[in-house]
Amino acid sequence: MTDPQDAGSPKPEDSMVEAPPLLHKQTSPSEQTSPSEQILLHNRNAWDRQASSGCQWSQPAAADTIAKARNGEVEIVLTPTKCVPKSWLGEIVNRQVLLLAGGGGQQAPILAAAGAHVTCLDNSSKQLALDNEVAHREQLSVTTILGDMANLEVFADQTFDLVINPCSVSFVPEVQPIWNEAFRVLKPGGRFLAGFVKPELYIFDEDADNQGRLEVKFSLPFSSQKDLQPEVLAKRVQDGETLEFSHTWDALVGGQLRAGFVMIDFFEDGWGDSATTLNAFTPPCFATYCQKPLPV
Repeated sequence: MTDPQDAGSPKPEDSMVEAPPLLHKQTSPSEQTSPSEQILLHNRNAWDRQASSGCQWSQPAAADTIAKARNGEVEIVLTPTKCVPKSWLGEIVNRQVLLLAGGGGQQAPILAAAGAHVTCLDNSSKQLALDNEVAHREQLSVTTILGDMANLEVFADQTFDLVINPCSVSFVPEVQPIWNEAFRVLKPGGRFLAGFVKPELYIFDEDADNQGRLEVKFSLPFSSQKDLQPEVLAKRVQDGETLEFSHTWDALVGGQLRAGFVMIDFFEDGWGDSATTLNAFTPPCFATYCQKPLPV
């Protein structure tokens, strides 16, 4: 197993990268920002709060998990519970890996411990801080970038061997730019792994779901801004909760194909009945493994 801290690898404290100019703006929505920027900034602040509260996606990887990764046992998730199959990851050692919205001290340091050269781009500085915390603790090299996963202009074409996007596109209004950018920055033959919440979860009333009932309330695709009552939306914004968007199956799966990817595999995943009542009837999450074709 190649040691990711071999000579030539940057030290953890040296691996922070400056954000693109847009993202140096004050992180509070204002009249000068576009609607999409306002969503980006609102959800940045919301995810900073989530990270501070120690949510499921903000639990730093334990030392034994890192130790397993150093020995080739890589355990990462795209969805709430099911580990990514080893066949999906392929060879990790010395590969260039990009994590999109994958901060939180989990996937990035685990992959770095397995020997990958890892860059993590996330919209939350506190999620990225958790990656840096684990990297420092374990003496790993992880590059972290504060940014928008729909805008990867800081990366040249065909930079990465593997791009990983854990469940996160529910926090952005448009997904096609993400698929297009992921395709662009992947090398030919590169792999794209993504996790999702199924669109149908957003049909149901959230308050009723929290009480163990499934009540159909919304049409799809769902948008917090479009579908919530004004007073409910205002409270959600005031309380710093995330703004969410369901998207369609066509956008989530067909969009990847239209970007140029070939789909190789697919799995569904549960979430636990405490997360949603829908889990008792059908797995509410899924993941896809796509590949960028080699030139003919």
